[in-house]
Amino acid sequence: MTEFTVWAPEAARVRLRLTGAADHEMSGGPDGWWRVEVPDAGPGTDYAFLLDDDDQPLPDPRSAWQPYGVHGPSRRYDHSTFRWSDGVWTGRQLPGSVLYELHIGTFTPEGTFDGAIERLDHLVALGVDLIELLPVNAFNGEHNWGYDGVCWYAPHQPYGGPDGLKRLVDAAHGKGLGVILDVVYNHFGPSGAYAPRFGPYLSEQANPWGRSVNLDGPHSDEVRRYITDSVLMWLRDYHVDGLRLDAVHALPDSRAVPLLEELAVEVESLSTHLGRPLSLIAESDLNDPRLISPREAGGYGLHAQWNDDAHHALHTLLTGERQGYYADFGSLQALTDVLTGGFFHAGTWSSFRNRHHGRPVDSRIPGHRFVAYLQNHDQIGNRATGDRISTSLSPNLLRVGATLLMTAPFTPMLFMGEEWAATTPWQFFTSHPEPELAAAVVTGRRREFASHGWPEGEVPDPQDPQTFVRSRLDWAELDKPEHREMLEFYRRLIALRKSRPDLSDPRLNAVTVQHGNQFLVMRRGDTLVAANLADRAQGISLPGVARRVLLATGEGVTVMRDRIQLPAETAAIVAL
Repeated sequence: MTEFTVWAPEAARVRLRLTGAADHEMSGGPDGWWRVEVPDAGPGTDYAFLLDDDDQPLPDPRSAWQPYGVHGPSRRYDHSTFRWSDGVWTGRQLPGSVLYELHIGTFTPEGTFDGAIERLDHLVALGVDLIELLPVNAFNGEHNWGYDGVCWYAPHQPYGGPDGLKRLVDAAHGKGLGVILDVVYNHFGPSGAYAPRFGPYLSEQANPWGRSVNLDGPHSDEVRRYITDSVLMWLRDYHVDGLRLDAVHALPDSRAVPLLEELAVEVESLSTHLGRPLSLIAESDLNDPRLISPREAGGYGLHAQWNDDAHHALHTLLTGERQGYYADFGSLQALTDVLTGGFFHAGTWSSFRNRHHGRPVDSRIPGHRFVAYLQNHDQIGNRATGDRISTSLSPNLLRVGATLLMTAPFTPMLFMGEEWAATTPWQFFTSHPEPELAAAVVTGRRREFASHGWPEGEVPDPQDPQTFVRSRLDWAELDKPEHREMLEFYRRLIALRKSRPDLSDPRLNAVTVQHGNQFLVMRRGDTLVAANLADRAQGISLPGVARRVLLATGEGVTVMRDRIQLPAETAAIVAL
């Protein structure tokens, strides 16, 4: 016998429909759960639910497999049938790791989990430790970024479905790579979101992407359990090593114990049971260190959070851009504040928000709890044309930026192709089959960018298949000398970071920075990082006697005891 269950607390009647069979009436209980046992309906059985007297079959909100897309019936899936080969895998902790963010659909020409497996050796040779996958749960259409997912338990079928994701994780573990999965629990996508038909999954509050999830209203216990069970499923049944929680500032939650703290407790318990580290990484716009403070200190106990301040401080210095939320950045002092304090906005004035923003970081919080990046999917894809900084910066400045990122006291993350200065854009693309929704997305995207000063005509049509095609990595670029040279530099830089304990030391209060006219010197124990951002050579005093240059971004670097001569747009890592 196989039991089918579904939570529908407000329904008067629920039926189970199996393909090619008569409907089965389900029995409801006071807890809002409906149940029925059916003989001979094991794995591979297609099914759907019918609510009240409506004859429209709806997929299971907890479906593990949507082989016909988000609008079709669900299929029973048995996690125990997959043959894992990672039995000796002991996990990969976040401290000391280098992350690599990638999008399955555009990372390879195939755009599948199996296609990504073929490129894992490239990542091993690069020296990264954890790959971070943009959301892979089922969404409407063939391809998009993944942040409009509607089935929070089912891997996207065009990518390879449940077994495809497991093959990728298994292969990654076999090569020593951990896997972080980006997950979105702050909203449902605009098409194919049938879960709210079953119960009060949504609140009346809104966020930029639609109605917020019901975390603190009536029936919110089961909604929170819906999220928690999804989190535990990815970590347990798919063997992933951590999750990146999208936009947690869009999770309105007034309860005494926030959902994020509950997740941290549950994940810690699962980690103890599995005997391997599991990480929860928040994306947050709040600059609130309580997210990553231990629960014993009154925090939520998450393991890390993305740090946009680090990106903004680096990006503005390298590019000179100052529009929008970049307005307060662009100075060496801003970068210094980030390198030594974690946040730039730490209770300080934000001209973009027209108010004070953030909270200071306790110096005892280790820097590895901040994920820092020179580029990521948002900071590239949310530009009008999805252009990477490699299209506007010189190779010299790109290397300087990479050096500052990799020697900072944070957990560094690269975006796919960054390591060879890829020239392919990464644009905003969708494939909504509904004409009205497709038109609304195109219009909304262009209006959004027009409000930021970009002409509407410059914004690619998200629904144009070529927008997606243009965003695929061009691996043939690695055959060109300039890209091979950049890749070799990144490999040497990552290897040096891992060979020098000074450069992975996460103590923020152990970092000292001095800066002057377009130059900066950061001390990391007995290692110095000197950067000249000017378009002319500079002689820079060092806080100590240099013994040798460990790595330089260009030729012509000379050291004379307590002074270094740096050519224009050059950085060097020096041992004292």
